[in-house]
Amino acid sequence: MSSSGFKTKKSLGQNFLKDMSVIESIADATGCGPKDTVVEIGPGLGVLTDALSERAGKVIAVELDDRLIPILRTKFALRSNVEIVHSDILKYDWTEASASGSLRIAGNLPYYITTPILLGILEKKVPAKNITVMVQKEVADRIVASPGGKDYGVLSISLQYYGNVRKVLDVPAACFDPRPKVDSAVVVLELKDERALEGDDERKFFRLVKQAFSQRRKTLLNSLTGFDGMSKSEVEAKLSKAGIDSGRRAETLTGEEYIHLSKEI
Repeated sequence: MSSSGFKTKKSLGQNFLKDMSVIESIADATGCGPKDTVVEIGPGLGVLTDALSERAGKVIAVELDDRLIPILRTKFALRSNVEIVHSDILKYDWTEASASGSLRIAGNLPYYITTPILLGILEKKVPAKNITVMVQKEVADRIVASPGGKDYGVLSISLQYYGNVRKVLDVPAACFDPRPKVDSAVVVLELKDERALEGDDERKFFRLVKQAFSQRRKTLLNSLTGFDGMSKSEVEAKLSKAGIDSGRRAETLTGEEYIHLSKEI
């Protein structure tokens, strides 16, 4: 039960943000203005929706919990630039929002489904300028990680492939109601206008990264043996052609090196 009297659902990962300074910081981080449409993922009780609607031309708030829909529609009944949509963001039809001409995405993501939401949006090629989200701090650290560290992995490379990422601020658990067991952080992903790969080449790139990190303690020569049926000698030849030492491990390669390697294979 939150302090507002609304009974939260643990199954939906509901922890409502109550710190107004953090809410304002998230709204500012989106960079939205009068010409922008913002799709907000999981508006909850509408505190971020309110801040976004003061900045953006339109806010489309997508909420899964049917109990919150009448609360949100009542709260924003007189706010003509706010649309409340009852939908699962994983199944949301992006057609209307994508046609807006200047789209941004924001939200406080449920911890248990953060990665599917982010990758789902990116794989659908939703034409957003940026994505500003609050996630579990541990996940934020992985998203913005650089090569060589323990946090650097498939998620880091995947999201950094789609755009430039930065962490805006850390958000302590005390800023939420009810209070979660972990701290959070806000990250911004500024999407690239063009991607380095397309179609099958892009899919191969992601498969290659996953294969490399499937046994991250092994050298690339060993972890990539068997990828697309390649023998160890074939992997060694491809690594050499890409200018990558076969003794390196997965977490030492940059995203650009993985792109280069996937083109050689």
